[in-house]
Amino acid sequence: MNYISDYKTDDRLRSELKKIINSSQGRAHTDRLVEILRQHPEWHNELIHIYLSNEEPFSRRILWAIDLYSIENPEIINRHLEMIARLLPEFGHDALRRHSLHILSRSPLPSSELGNLINICFDWLLSPNQTAAVKVYCMEVLYRISLKEPEIQQELADCIEFRLNEETPGFKNRGLKILRRLSADQTGL
Repeated sequence: MNYISDYKTDDRLRSELKKIINSSQGRAHTDRLVEILRQHPEWHNELIHIYLSNEEPFSRRILWAIDLYSIENPEIINRHLEMIARLLPEFGHDALRRHSLHILSRSPLPSSELGNLINICFDWLLSPNQTAAVKVYCMEVLYRISLKEPEIQQELADCIEFRLNEETPGFKNRGLKILRRLSADQTGL
């Protein structure tokens, strides 16, 4: 199915893509957006640009599709990881934070942004205002960083333990798993 005619300008293409992105909501619509990503690799750059522009609601709606699509095709997002990490503190909507962190939790972490990621992830992990999903992905990102920077392992363990009794079952489950991994890393098991 051809959703957009052959536009010559990025502005017209971007405008048409935004109409498609905003035409509906929910998982079925997200699945249709994933199918667009599969069928039209020539639009990947424009769709990534819409995500990184941090423009509501377009960025949030396309990001869910990009997150799902990047599981099977990580190359779509790999060259943008540094920008994602840099923009992470600017994302005001929980869904932008959650999906961006989910992407970062399974992607090669940009070494130039490790300090930024450490700071924002620890801040969000300790914040009572962040959702459990954001905190879970913060734990994952911090754990992956701790494999390269072992000096943050104890701080990560302390933060998880500090929040365990205040958090959701999902947070507790992931937190305990990460604590076990940290313990195994420290004992060499």
